[in-house]
Amino acid sequence: MQCIRLLSYNIQVGIDSRNYGDYVANGWKHILPHGRRLHNLTLIGGLLSGYDMVGLQEVDGGSIRSAFIDHTQFLARESGYPYWYRQINRDLGRFARHSNGLLSRIRPRLITEHRLPGPRGRGALMAEFSTNCDDPLLVCVLHLALLQRSRRRQLNYILRVAREYRFAILMGDFNCGCKSPTLRAAVAEAGFHGIDCELKTFPSWSPQRNLDHILVSPALEIIDAGVLDHAISDHLPIGMEVALPDGVELLD
Repeated sequence: MQCIRLLSYNIQVGIDSRNYGDYVANGWKHILPHGRRLHNLTLIGGLLSGYDMVGLQEVDGGSIRSAFIDHTQFLARESGYPYWYRQINRDLGRFARHSNGLLSRIRPRLITEHRLPGPRGRGALMAEFSTNCDDPLLVCVLHLALLQRSRRRQLNYILRVAREYRFAILMGDFNCGCKSPTLRAAVAEAGFHGIDCELKTFPSWSPQRNLDHILVSPALEIIDAGVLDHAISDHLPIGMEVALPDGVELLD
């Protein structure tokens, strides 16, 4: 039985948040570079090294505010991942490049970028990994919209794709909690599991809501799951260990 260690982390473009007042005090950091961003990214990179695959949200693809550093590439190098991919969902040129990111120790056989329905600027990054059977593993990194109607359309779109795979993992910032009727209905219909109301990730300084999730298809077994006490972003990272069925292994 092969196990895969997963982590999903909304890193808030390397901005450290300690209270709600920081949203106002740190607002300029979403536009301009600041001295602690690289320090914060280095701390985050130290956390990521113990996983097989990492999904990142709210990373910058290299712009003025990030001192033209691609966050996904930087974190891959800091934490020793040979494969990294980023999806720019909202490209404001020199000013900001809002992105999702994927780090992996296993080489994907295919990467696809999906523009999600609803307001512009939301996407899903999907990676296929080969196995020793006919069924590949799909890993999807996502960041859903704030508005419920848009979230529902986006989640339905992603699940339509994911249901075509026997082995599938969805991880990211869903912007809704475990009690969301939209989330529960969509996941139940697709047969996915992994919703856990105890895994609270937001806000990082006093977690009360579980906006971040890792969901897996029925053929995958959840071995362990937890939230890491790593309060740099306004979200805490969520980790999970899943197992492939006996005899199924990923191929590099």
